Amino acid sequence: MTRYFFLTAFILVAFVPVHIQATTILFLGDSLTAGYGVTSEQAYPSLIEKKMKHDYPTPAQVINGSISGSTSASALSRLRWYQQRQPEILFLALGANDGLRGLDVKQLTANLEKVVTVAHQNDMIVILAGMQMPPNYGVEYTAAFKNVYPQIAEKFHLIFVPFLLDGVAGKATLNQADGIHPNAAGHQHIAQLVYPYIQQALQHLSLPPIAPTASQAIRQ
Repeated sequence: MTRYFFLTAFILVAFVPVHIQATTILFLGDSLTAGYGVTSEQAYPSLIEKKMKHDYPTPAQVINGSISGSTSASALSRLRWYQQRQPEILFLALGANDGLRGLDVKQLTANLEKVVTVAHQNDMIVILAGMQMPPNYGVEYTAAFKNVYPQIAEKFHLIFVPFLLDGVAGKATLNQADGIHPNAAGHQHIAQLVYPYIQQALQHLSLPPIAPTASQAIRQ
């Protein structure tokens, strides 16, 4: 009788559903991350979410808090708005519109640093995506603009993506007719570029990917 009781108790405990806390990643960006000109499912944050759900046993949720036309000036207020969702990871991809408007790089730096500071105060892992300006903005400004990102990444010890549009910028086949915004294929390229940095952040959260089976390892 005693043995039967413990066996029954074990079965009941074994089949009690366990709540697994979802990992939440907040993307704060502009039209490049919002997915201007493509569907929300084709934008690179959604592609990354699908990849995470395939590769990791813990549920993954992506919040795309990006707004077309936004600058770094709005980033802090948006971050505070999404704090209620308690994201563990912040992917910060802003500055393109600042540069196109010729914003002082000191102001860009100050805006981004405020966001990073608040994110760290709320225990978020920050991934910073670098941005670059076309050469027609002048050698001095383009160099100063480009250097903002690695300097912030070094100062705050951030995970750093050197250039969000690496391999996409300037390629007609990966951009829409305006030559600025990535098309669906371009977003796929960005997702492949960014995903390893997402994995690096997940490792800090002690979230190992699902180990591939022998057949999967062969296919890879």
